[in-house]
Amino acid sequence: MSTGDLVHIEPTELKFPFELRKQSSCSMHLTNKTDQYVAFKVKTTNPKKYCVRPNTGVVLPGGTCDVTVTMQAQKEAPADLQCKDKFLVQSATAPDGITAKDITSEMFNKDDERIVEEFKLRVVYIPANPPSPVPEESEEGSPPREDVNEHVSLASAVTRSLEGSKAKDSEARSLISKLTNEKASAIQQNQKLRQELDMMKREISRRRSGGVSLYLVVLIGILGILLGYLVKRT
Repeated sequence: MSTGDLVHIEPTELKFPFELRKQSSCSMHLTNKTDQYVAFKVKTTNPKKYCVRPNTGVVLPGGTCDVTVTMQAQKEAPADLQCKDKFLVQSATAPDGITAKDITSEMFNKDDERIVEEFKLRVVYIPANPPSPVPEESEEGSPPREDVNEHVSLASAVTRSLEGSKAKDSEARSLISKLTNEKASAIQQNQKLRQELDMMKREISRRRSGGVSLYLVVLIGILGILLGYLVKRT
């Protein structure tokens, strides 16, 4: 907070959240402490980098004025986010009824007839996404309540994961056992079918063998009858 006989300026530092390739803005608040019109003008050491709205203006007696400062998007970040840019706020008494269009540079020249005040404000960069602060330990050395809750939640999640893994293992073992039993049953059925097939082959072979022998016996009998008949005729 900067204060003089004419105006009160807040804050004393212009803090910009810094993020590459993004604009950033902050504001300053001017309060007229007198019963006179006060003209002001804002200057910077790096005018191409900042846009000030309004950069000149009039604060009515006992009135206030907000000034917005916008930093253009930056392609590079300074080392350790240290900035050397500064702003200068000039204020001077002005004739009653004056407007911003009537303000000239000569109004801020110091002389015996006019009171002119100057305030310097430095620029501070703040990381746009600052790291979360490390929680302090309790007086008894135990971890903070947030950490305890986090550990409990993590432990619960791990337990649920393990239980799920055990359930999946049990299902996998049950499936493997079922497949093993089905495989053994299929092997047994296959062996039984092979045995029945062998028996059928042997039966067919036996039947074929018996049929040929009977045919020979009949054939021999017929031949014997024919031979007997021929012998009798001769």
